[in-house]
Amino acid sequence: MIKNYLHKLSQHLWYGNTKLSKLLLPFSYVYKLIFKLRTFIIKRFFCWQAKVPIIVVGNLTVGGVGKTPLVIAIANYYTQQGLKVGIVSRGYGARGCKFPHLVTKEDSAKLVGDEPLLIARSTNCKVMIAPLRVLAVKELLKRFSIDLIISDDGLQHAFLARKIEIVVIDSERLFGNGYLLPAGPLREPITRLKTVDFIVFNGNTTLTRELHFPSYLMQIKPCSLKSIKTGQEVMLASLKDNLFTAIAGIGHPQRFFASLKLLGLQNFTATIFPDHYAYKEAQLAKIEGPLVMTEKDAIKCMSFAKDDWYSLGIELTISDEFWAHLTQQIYL
Repeated sequence: MIKNYLHKLSQHLWYGNTKLSKLLLPFSYVYKLIFKLRTFIIKRFFCWQAKVPIIVVGNLTVGGVGKTPLVIAIANYYTQQGLKVGIVSRGYGARGCKFPHLVTKEDSAKLVGDEPLLIARSTNCKVMIAPLRVLAVKELLKRFSIDLIISDDGLQHAFLARKIEIVVIDSERLFGNGYLLPAGPLREPITRLKTVDFIVFNGNTTLTRELHFPSYLMQIKPCSLKSIKTGQEVMLASLKDNLFTAIAGIGHPQRFFASLKLLGLQNFTATIFPDHYAYKEAQLAKIEGPLVMTEKDAIKCMSFAKDDWYSLGIELTISDEFWAHLTQQIYL
């Protein structure tokens, strides 16, 4: 209950048209000073460089912007090119495992976190989690032959040196009110974009023409509905005329609901949960009729899913120019 309230309050302050967030600006200045000092000390004395290229896919704001689908796409692309790709993640939400931990497809989201498990099940890559990503990278390199490592998030994780930085930006919400935490959603100032290698906008925007450094558009489109219980694809027509409930515990749930409408699924009740929400069987069992959710949410509900619970599959597209530029940067 408290988590739901804080989530709604932060979204209102950061992305709503309110002046209340300005009251928190003094704390943002303190945050900025501490962050800059901490980053300087870590980079100067504690930063570790791996022997293989590391790609960090991150963002400047708190919350989901589409990083994980891009991580999966990059991992699958270079796996198909013959590279042995490893992936590291903080393992947000992991409970009960000893770090660093190698994620397997048989793990539970409660044990390893929802996003690492989704990555492991969507790729054939070794996925290692640890709050200190350096330990995850070292463990990967110790146990496996790896050519390339991708870090899911970690732009602000200064302990780990990286060859390439990719920042993903939500084209709809952008940077909210433009303030740093806690007055706004920014983890770092917008000027940080001048130092990264790639900027990828999730969704259409005209900002790519206004920037003076490489930026690309990626599209995440809905492609199918699958039964959470069996994994089998189901016909969209089976839901088009039925009233159902759509739930989303992701950073930008409105994008998910809009995706359902793109598929012609209009007749639903939308319910929003905080990002990374830990669903409970008793809680969802109260919902009558069909239930549709994101793949990230579904992975936490597989053990108690009903016959009429479905997940929305997605596909990511990005330009050939992006892949050519990224490959060039890897081998520089």
